[in-house]
Formats: sequence, structure tokens, C-alpha cells
Amino acid sequence: MKAVVWHAVGDIRLDDVPEPKIQDPYDAIVRITTSAICGTDLHFVRGTMPGMREGRILGHEAVGIVKEVGQGVRNFRAGDRVVVPSTVACGTCSYCRAGYYAQCDNANPGGPQAGTVFFGGPEAAGGLDGLQAEYARIPYAHVGLVPLPDTVDDAQAILLSDIYPTSWFGARLAEVGSGDTVAIVGAGPVGQAAVACARLQGAGRVIVVDGLADRLELARRQHAETVDFNAEDPVEAVRELTGGIGVDRVIDAVGVDAQRPSRGPAADTLGEQNEQFDHERDQVAPERNPDGDTWVPGDAPSLAARWSVQMVAKAGTVGTIGVYPPQVQHYPFGEAFMKNLTLRNGNCNHRRYLPRLVSLVASGALDPTPLITQWSGAQDAVEAYRMFDRREAGWTKVALGLSDRGAVAPGMGEAAGTGASTTAGTQE
Repeated sequence: MKAVVWHAVGDIRLDDVPEPKIQDPYDAIVRITTSAICGTDLHFVRGTMPGMREGRILGHEAVGIVKEVGQGVRNFRAGDRVVVPSTVACGTCSYCRAGYYAQCDNANPGGPQAGTVFFGGPEAAGGLDGLQAEYARIPYAHVGLVPLPDTVDDAQAILLSDIYPTSWFGARLAEVGSGDTVAIVGAGPVGQAAVACARLQGAGRVIVVDGLADRLELARRQHAETVDFNAEDPVEAVRELTGGIGVDRVIDAVGVDAQRPSRGPAADTLGEQNEQFDHERDQVAPERNPDGDTWVPGDAPSLAARWSVQMVAKAGTVGTIGVYPPQVQHYPFGEAFMKNLTLRNGNCNHRRYLPRLVSLVASGALDPTPLITQWSGAQDAVEAYRMFDRREAGWTKVALGLSDRGAVAPGMGEAAGTGASTTAGTQE
């Protein structure tokens, strides 16, 4: 089968690889109809997340059709249409049963203390092959698959695999409530999805901070207030918009690949910290293999965290869902301490939120499709990675169409109505 495969930092390819097989009674094999490229995937290519094994299939977002199930999987059958949560969980340990699926005691071969398992990641994250392939093996499939009704099409469902659960989780971490003013740092896919998620959880105002014009325009189309950090100092702008107080909540949707402003007052202010940022980048990404302006790690790893702490009001909350790998050692903890801030962060418990999000889409309460700005076929996957990596205009979220057979085409889920939250979709 065809799959997007990691070979080294700065080296990914579309390869022919063997099809996966059932290895455990609780496995399922899913034929992938739609996958997607995530900012987390770029960490492995840029070198900001170590521990990848050569030959690892990339990707942790997928919609597909069940091809085969192990004898322990009682709730799915061949032909069922499903969305795959990005993180893997057993469903039976105390953490899973409490809703902390990302901290499952049993999914990681390294044991209970080893941490979150997700598809297409490093050995420390379980060493599982990913979902940017024609077929994928899904462990703990009785928990690790979520059924889809016909009223949720592939374009909607692919954004529920990771992006929307992560954004929903970010709003929960930030403790967004009725009437809150919320700043979202980063207008990439997760930041864009966080606009709707914050509103659904009660936000009164949403301010989005980024430096790319097309992403800010996408946020404005969602009626968020926008701040361009290349045109103004984002902290000062947010304070001005909030009467000098700061926002109630911040969602950091950037993480370690933050970039310095290229111009404007913020660039002038941060100029004296360039040496500090260079040190952070060398620490975070000691191995780099850029190809011109492609596969280049962010040059200010702690900047989103610093801005988040500075723009939130005293006694406010910062929810961090942008990725900060273990080698990151810089965070403005002292400033957060002196402001009595609540800091909450971590990997999303996808399986906890995904069924509800499927129902919200099926009922018409949420339509995530405007966030897909590019579709690409499997043959163009590596070039799509390059365009997405360079943050080129119009490449905010990239979906990979891997198969038309069994997929529900974009736009075909628009007939959702009362009662559409059923998951009894037709079989292929």
C-alpha cells in the first residue's frame, strides 16, 4: 500500500509498504478514506520532537471504513464508517474510566509511567505506525473507533479526529465560561477550531493572535477579533482591547514552533532576546536538516508561552495545547506565579470529547468544514507537507483524500437535522 513514511529529520517520502494485519483480538484494520496533515507531524520532520524510528508511517488523523476486526471487538463490523481518535487508550484502566484517555496505563508498551500513545509518533509515544496510509491497524478498536452517521461527511469528520477535540480540550483547560474574554494565541488549525469551541463553552469575546494575513482573515470570517503580531505588539494590543486588564482566559495553540515577529514594534522589543531564543532553539532541536525555507524549526520556542502569560489578567487561566516536547525547559513560571495564574496543559483525551462533537456536527450545531483550506491526493502528499510547513497562504489545514470508495463526499453531510445524532450510518 502507499503511505507517507518518515526516514530522517528533513526526509519524508511516499513509499510502498506492507498492509497491516490483525495482531491482537482487540485490533481492527481500517481502510482510510481521508487523512490529514497536522502541525504535530511537522515536529518530526523539523527535528523538534526526537525519537522517531526510520520507516515510521506518519499521521494521526483519519476517517475510514472498517475492513476487519479481531474477535474481541464486539461493537464494530466490516463496512462500518468510523473516525479514529488520535490518541490510543484501552478503555478499562482507572485513567480511561475517569476520562483521562491520554494517560492510559495499558496502551504504551513502556508501562504506566511512559505517557501518551498516538499514531505515527516516536517510540516513546508507543511506536505505532500512523494513519497517512491506505490501511491502518487500530489497537483497542472497541474504544479507539467512533462510529459516524451519514449526516457527517468526510470533510467534517476528519477535523473531529484531532483538531476539534484538541481545541475543545484547550477551552476546558483554560476554564472558559459564560461571558469570558478569551485570547487564542496561534491561528493555525487548532487555533481556528478553538474559536468555535470557546464560543460553544460560553466565551463572550474571542481575540486571535497570529502573524499570517490569511490565517487572521480566516479567524475574522469566524467573527473573532484579530491581532497581527507583525503589525503591533500583541500584549499591548490585547490589553488595549480589554481596558488595560488583559483577557480572562488564554489558549496557547502554538507551542514550541513559535516564530519571532519579522517586523513591527514586537520585533523591536524582542530584538535583545534573540540570543536567548537561539539557545532555546538549539536545545529544542539539536538535530536540524532544513531544505531552504522548508523543515525549519520555530525560532522562538518560548514566545507563545511568554505572550500567553503576559496577556492574561491577574488570577486568569492559561490552557496550553500547543506541543511542548520533554526537552523544553523554558517557561515564564515566575511571572505566572506573581500574577496568581492557573496553568493547565497536556495531551488531549480525544475519546472523551469525540462522540459529543460528532453529535454536534450531525445535529447542525457545529460545522467544521470551513477550516479545510486544501485537499490533496496521496501522490501529492509530500509536496502538501512542504506547502503546509512553509505556512504558505491558503494552506492552513490540509486533508489527504486517500479513497473515494465508501467516503461521504464534502457537502453531503449538510442534510443533518433533528435526530441525526444517531451513529447508525449505512454500511459500504
